[in-house]
Amino acid sequence: MPSTQSHTPTCSRHYETGPFDLIGDVHGCASELEALLERLGYWIETDGVEGWRSYTITHPQNRRVIFLGDLVDRGPRSPDVLRLVKSMVEGGSGLCVIGNHDFKLMRWLDGKSVKMSHGIEQTIAQIQLQPEGLGEEMRVFIQGLPTHMVLDGGALVVAHAGLREDLHNTCSDKEKSFALFGDTTGQRDEHGLPERRDWAAEYSGSAAVVYGHMAVAEARWVNNAICLDTGCVFGGELTALRWPERELVHVPAERTYFESPRGLR
Repeated sequence: MPSTQSHTPTCSRHYETGPFDLIGDVHGCASELEALLERLGYWIETDGVEGWRSYTITHPQNRRVIFLGDLVDRGPRSPDVLRLVKSMVEGGSGLCVIGNHDFKLMRWLDGKSVKMSHGIEQTIAQIQLQPEGLGEEMRVFIQGLPTHMVLDGGALVVAHAGLREDLHNTCSDKEKSFALFGDTTGQRDEHGLPERRDWAAEYSGSAAVVYGHMAVAEARWVNNAICLDTGCVFGGELTALRWPERELVHVPAERTYFESPRGLR
């Protein structure tokens, strides 16, 4: 039986070996996630209607999913995505790193003040319609997610926004900031969003780094790093990478749920 992810956010997971299916930013797009998992060969059992659904998900060949964070916000069914991912992690068929949107939701669930922007308002409205106790359950779950993981004997690194080689296997404020938000300049672009450096263009590490965070029109390898956020919530695709095969699998978005200020690049 594959091991389950601990709620202690430990980055070093060299003992965790594939085969894996890595999935980019879901952002509440539960219908597309269900379709992608089926295309990847997972068996999905559900209970309840859309929006209030529970899941049992396994794979006949014991493949496992690695979710790259940003499970919530902007899309129509964030509670279903949270329940699906949590069930896979706890059932041994999934692993997950935290994304910046997940981190922001955790802060709100913890009673912290957060800015109502970039889709969190939709997630909060959806959670407030759920049975009592879901918010606390998901706060604890998100709190237990690591900021990055080093897997497969060190051959594979996953982090929501990517990670420079010198930050692999470290736990620091710099590592956490980079893994959640990317290599930011401290400036804002013309859309009022944080400017980010293209860290992958300078990457030269031997470990493959798989990440999301910055929506792109097409997933492609750059210096042994690949971004799997292909903008499903913006009307693009939800993308998975089979590991170690390095094959890409996609499903199209059912519709555009949220307009991207930057567009898909």
